[in-house]
Formats: sequence, structure tokens, C-alpha cells
Amino acid sequence: MSEPSAEQRRQLIQKILEAVDSRLAPALREEIARPGPQPRPAEGQTVAIAGHRSAGKTRLLPLVSALLGRPGLDLDAELERRSGRSLRDWVVEDTDGFRAAERNLFLELPRGSVVALGGGFLANHPDTLQPCYTLLVPISFETYRERLLSDTSRPRLRPGMSLEEELHSIYHQRQVLHARVPHVNLADFLRAFSSPGSRS
Repeated sequence: MSEPSAEQRRQLIQKILEAVDSRLAPALREEIARPGPQPRPAEGQTVAIAGHRSAGKTRLLPLVSALLGRPGLDLDAELERRSGRSLRDWVVEDTDGFRAAERNLFLELPRGSVVALGGGFLANHPDTLQPCYTLLVPISFETYRERLLSDTSRPRLRPGMSLEEELHSIYHQRQVLHARVPHVNLADFLRAFSSPGSRS
């Protein structure tokens, strides 16, 4: 893939801002406009798009890939393709086997990949992300709750709880775990590509 032009970068950043949680987009726009860090991934460094379930990682994957001029891969989709199994059933029937498979596949990917991770990856395999440029996609609890209540295709992770209790518990537990993993905020990432002289 070739590097995007300045106009293409502008359009891609606009599309990324339209794709994220609408409750957070106005604050992200303001943050990008302010001076601040502009961290970019090193050449050959894997870019891991991470965050909560339903944060929009899969939707952002082609946009981030285009912005970086690198091909992208959705880890969950690739796991389903290779295994022939539904992730919903796999997670319910063999959680440990699924977690081992997602870890192994991630470690097999060539360096420099752009990969969208599943919602539990950051909490379960933080050590694998140490050498990566981990881009954290933000989502408010309100949007997370709304999206997961309306999406019946996703597996229950704590069936012993009510769905409301599960959502609250997992979101807040993973917020703490996500904060412990070195990562790049979406606003800082986009700021690095929004200045006129930016190059990927």
C-alpha cells in the first residue's frame, strides 16, 4: 500500500472520527487540535488496534491501515476463517482454547502488521503487546452498554451474572487492565497525521 496524500490523510482522519463513539468524538476533535504528543509507529513495528468489545476496532481497521499505508488484518475474523468455528460458540465452549489460539495467531503475524484485536485480547495477553504500537480505541460505558445490549451475536462472558452486571463488571475491570498496558491514545495518533507536513 502507498502512503496517503495530505488530502487523503485529512479524509481518513475525518472518517475515523465519524466511526468512533459519538459521545467522545467532540472531545477527540478538540484534543487533536491542541499541541501534544505525536507518536508514530516505527517502521516494522506491529500496530495493534485494541480496546473494549464493540469499541469499533474492526470498523477502524481499514481506515488506520490506509492512513499508515499498510495492509490490515482482523484477528477474530482470521481465527474464524482458519478454524472454521464460530467465535461465539468457541468462546462459550472452550474459552481457554480460544485464548491460546488468539495468542498464538497474533505471535505468528509478520512484524509491521496492522491488526484489530478482539475485545479481551488486551486483558488476557498484555505481554505480547510490549514491542507493539498499541492504539487504544476509546468507548464510553454508556455506548458500550447500548451496543452490547443490542448485539445478541456476542457470547456471554459471565453467564452467572445478569447481563447488566456482566457489562458493568467487565467494562470497569478491563479499564483498569487496559491502563496498565503501554498504549497510544487515539487523539495522539491522529494528531501525528493531521499536520500539513505529516508523513506515515
